[in-house]
Amino acid sequence: MLQHVDLDQAVTEKAYRKALGAAQLRLRRLHFRMYEERRACLAVFEGWDAAGKGGAIKRITETLEPRGYTVSSFAAPRGEEKTHHYLWRFWRALPRDGHLAIWDRSHYGRVLVERVEGFCDEAAWRRAYREISEFEAQQASAGTIVVKFWMHISKAEQLRRFKAREKDPFRSYKLTEEDWRNRARWGEYEAAVEDMLELTSQAVAPWVVVEANDKYWARLKVLRSLAEAIEAALD
Repeated sequence: MLQHVDLDQAVTEKAYRKALGAAQLRLRRLHFRMYEERRACLAVFEGWDAAGKGGAIKRITETLEPRGYTVSSFAAPRGEEKTHHYLWRFWRALPRDGHLAIWDRSHYGRVLVERVEGFCDEAAWRRAYREISEFEAQQASAGTIVVKFWMHISKAEQLRRFKAREKDPFRSYKLTEEDWRNRARWGEYEAAVEDMLELTSQAVAPWVVVEANDKYWARLKVLRSLAEAIEAALD
């Protein structure tokens, strides 16, 4: 599936600046409609390291009413989180009625990093495809709008961004030894992503694969796709 993604999709900076405001204004209006109609929305972000998840999330939130959304970032479970079922901590971060919840990384860690790194056994991560699909279907049946984004870049583009981060004193903190280790296992992660996209995309909780080699293109696609999903649900 990923081999057929056209990573040459791009827009000029001028076109991006012109389109960004309109896309954000559309989303802002829909955000107020969500609140009025008491409809919750969950936007899940997964993707390669340095694929632009943070930049896309920033463009979503920078014009929204601050009291109407939350952004949650998930790393490896720790403390009490490790003593519960892996979905437990995600139930606690679900959006309230009328609100938008954005997850930077998510429950899909079970079938990505935990699968590849061996943090759970094969039976557990294979079972997780069904558990995750049922979890999302439950949210959708309760009225929550579920949209999932996979931010996709090429291996060469990731290397270019890693090297740029190394030289940038304001962003070098984002690059860790773990990022390099994950990159070394690109093939294993790619296989895991393919399975994830195939086995957990459903009509009530679809995956949107975002061509993210060009950050401007990616941000606009995220904004527009999220707005389209909310608008379709509200209408």
